[in-house]
Amino acid sequence: MASIHTLVAPNKGNVVAVLVKQNQQVYIDQPLVIIEAMKMQTTLSANVAGRVKHLFVSIGDDCDVGMPVIELAADSVNGTKTNEEPETQNTNLMLLKALRSRKALTLDEYRIEQQLKRHQKGYLSARENLQNLCCIDSFMEYGQMAVAAQRLRRDYEDLKSATAADGVITGIGQINQDLVSHIKTPTAIVINDYSVLAGTQGFFHHQKLDRILEVAAQKKYPVIMYTEGGGGRPGDTDITTVNSGLQCQSFATWAGLQGKVPRIAVANGYCFAGNAALFGAADITIATQTSWIGMAGPAMIEGGGLGVVKPTDIGPSAKQCKNGVVDILVENEQQAAEIAKKCLLYFQGPLLDEQECSYADQQLLNQVLPEDRRFVYDVKDVIHTIADTDSFTEIKSQFGGAVITGFMHLQGHPIGVIASNCKVLGGAIDVDAGEKASQFMELCQQFSIPLAVLCDTPGFMVGPEHEDRGAVRSLSQLFVAGSQLTVPLVAVVLRKCYGLGAQALLGGNTSKPSYTLAWPNGEFGGMGLEGAVKLGFKKELAEVADPNARTALYEKLLAQQYQKGQAQEVASVLEIDAVIEPADTRKMLILALLG
Repeated sequence: MASIHTLVAPNKGNVVAVLVKQNQQVYIDQPLVIIEAMKMQTTLSANVAGRVKHLFVSIGDDCDVGMPVIELAADSVNGTKTNEEPETQNTNLMLLKALRSRKALTLDEYRIEQQLKRHQKGYLSARENLQNLCCIDSFMEYGQMAVAAQRLRRDYEDLKSATAADGVITGIGQINQDLVSHIKTPTAIVINDYSVLAGTQGFFHHQKLDRILEVAAQKKYPVIMYTEGGGGRPGDTDITTVNSGLQCQSFATWAGLQGKVPRIAVANGYCFAGNAALFGAADITIATQTSWIGMAGPAMIEGGGLGVVKPTDIGPSAKQCKNGVVDILVENEQQAAEIAKKCLLYFQGPLLDEQECSYADQQLLNQVLPEDRRFVYDVKDVIHTIADTDSFTEIKSQFGGAVITGFMHLQGHPIGVIASNCKVLGGAIDVDAGEKASQFMELCQQFSIPLAVLCDTPGFMVGPEHEDRGAVRSLSQLFVAGSQLTVPLVAVVLRKCYGLGAQALLGGNTSKPSYTLAWPNGEFGGMGLEGAVKLGFKKELAEVADPNARTALYEKLLAQQYQKGQAQEVASVLEIDAVIEPADTRKMLILALLG
């Protein structure tokens, strides 16, 4: 005898569909009755195979919880759905298929022509740049479905691919996750897509940019932004309530992140107008050798009546390095991604396995200075020897060369480095070097990165030509930046430490650093020894008529001044804290900065 199974109403509602008839054969999980409540529908399905013995309801009937709805008599007939039975339309699967197809329109696999054009130029697609930054599985994309605001003038289906993501990929990804000691390393990522309307900035493009920058500000996420593109886009016609477009928030929002989150910008190809404004406002700027960066592109220049120029005549990256616009010049986009990730590491905290960091033989420092104090040497040899192996990254290497700035890791910890470069102007700090050093101090202060200063300077650069460049205004800012430092600061005087320039480099004076050290070769004074003797003993030297005797007196006085300003003598009156062997520099920096 067949067993009877009664299905009851799971909730109060109204019957909107009865899908079977009396005595109809049913299979397991076959939909039988649909009950609707509060605009939501519940389907009662067969829990056994058999026949419909009794229907207790009809369409339109009201149900209460537990009320009998349908009665099934189980039998031995196969309870699975047969191939002959018609397939029911699966709305969820259709929606999933539609979603996958829609997303595919934004990917390189569908946009093959656009990708090929990029490769023919030797460039990468926007999504290839994204893959070089982070694992795609860790990337949460924002606004992938966006298209240009041009539905009124172009076919919407065409816009879905031709203006994919409205020309900018935005989202949050994990970068350097395997290298730093934090569990997660979320970074906001913005990659302008030049294959979409020449990377121009449209209405939804700006909305996406504003959205991701807002998230970065709220969550304190660093930002890496690829800024290739031609600036504003006049062809977005759908937004009829916008006239000037000057209400755009993106530039102020981006600039307002200064000091709040680290911002790294990468330029490749043409980067003009609004795109260049974003690039120039970043904390660290990286550009490929095939980059042209300018606050106006060819169209704007011609429109302003300033003639016709080629885009490659505007702000080539080689020139922008020399004027300080570009911090780091790289060969191509692949290298740009690697350098961007390396720069980001300095803001992400200590590295994993910090105790196992390798470094050079420190005894090399005992031989780095030349025997003659008038000869130059390469201070980068000092930096690379002190730093963890291959960890130093120089910032603005072709600008303000009398001072070297950059980041290194010291036992896995990020450290800012400012070093005198006696190969340029003898290490004298000119306007460019002073601007560069003060900006770098501010950057380290903003993100709590300790500073190591390696001093070997005769002071500020002097001369009428230098004053014509506003030396008083520019170089004074180095004192301002130093006065604001609260991060750990340690100064190591390698050789010369003279005048206002040395004071400014040390944050204001020899007492500003938490620890001021000198190598045995250190020499100190209010001005360079030679100048001090010539000025301070001008009368005595003038009284000696014989040139040979005058030279002998000069050398004697110079030796006396050198002895008086020699490192150990200065330390004996507590104007500096210690004199150390050069080979101990790394050890003392670790103790003073990280202890």
